[in-house]
Amino acid sequence: MSEESAGFGSDETVWAKVPPPVRHSYGLAVRSHSLGTAIGLLIRSLPYAIARFGILLAYSIACIIWIVVTFGGAAWLGNHIAGAFGVVWFVMCVVGIGWFWGTVLRYALHLLACGHVAVLTELITRGQVGNGSESMLSYGKRIVIQRFGEVNILFGFSMLVRGIVNAFHRTLDWIDQLIPIPGLESLSNLLTIILRAATRYIDKVLLSYNLARNDGDPWTSAREGLIYYAQNAKPILITAVWIVIQERVLTFVLWLLLLAPAGLITVMLPASVRQSGGVVTVLIAILLAGTLRSAFIKPLFLIMMMVRFHALAENQPINQDWDNRLAGISDKFRTLGAGFTMPRGAGGFWPNRG
Repeated sequence: MSEESAGFGSDETVWAKVPPPVRHSYGLAVRSHSLGTAIGLLIRSLPYAIARFGILLAYSIACIIWIVVTFGGAAWLGNHIAGAFGVVWFVMCVVGIGWFWGTVLRYALHLLACGHVAVLTELITRGQVGNGSESMLSYGKRIVIQRFGEVNILFGFSMLVRGIVNAFHRTLDWIDQLIPIPGLESLSNLLTIILRAATRYIDKVLLSYNLARNDGDPWTSAREGLIYYAQNAKPILITAVWIVIQERVLTFVLWLLLLAPAGLITVMLPASVRQSGGVVTVLIAILLAGTLRSAFIKPLFLIMMMVRFHALAENQPINQDWDNRLAGISDKFRTLGAGFTMPRGAGGFWPNRG
């Protein structure tokens, strides 16, 4: 039998295009996804947590000023001119802060988070950052600049990923068994919180997977990363259960601790604002607790999800059945990585070279 008739001709063949069952070849320096390990990695990458805290604290202070201007201005206009003017002023202030959060601040935090993910990926896979001569902030900045196109894609990519993951979650019939409290299996709100905890971090986890693979192909790594997520959904979602419990407990404790300083801040505000002192105190405490949560608590659980994903996917072959199943339940997954096709007779996702 000739080589060509056997499928081994000199040109590219089906067999030459079949991707390997394991789609990555990086090692791991960290495999434990415990809270203690996450705290250790957060401390090692502390410059990013401090930078995020500084940005959010400045935003929180600006929001406190915004509260004074918004409520005080609305009250003054309502009392001295007309109630309609107070309402218009309030709406204008809300729209303005919403625009700033949705564009400027959210994008700046996204760039910072991508740099943090780059550093954490190095610590998880290699145990050190770069060659040891760069600071963590410099390394993260360099990676973000080098992969600026991918980072910008990721900014809008999160909604696409969440749509695919949510479609996948709706097909699972064992979700209610994850809640470790007897009698709460039917609480749909709790299930929703757990699933959001998983999807909240998945776009950053996929970025970490792409950085670890270092193959320069974000679309293929995103598609295959989603397949790895589907293959390992149960252990990842079990981790998400404990993330939800620990995050809610820590955030509530923070909020309680911050009520006293929030009350002191309220006392120093103008009289027109102090008229709603209780509400303002609660809002300020929520604002400060949210700042600490975003700067320190959320990165902890991102680290836990990253380590869990990498440890589960290590040396694990892609299951073609999951590729087909995701393609069958999500149009977004089928179109993920346009420009790529499945070679005839091959199992998996591979570039179209035709």
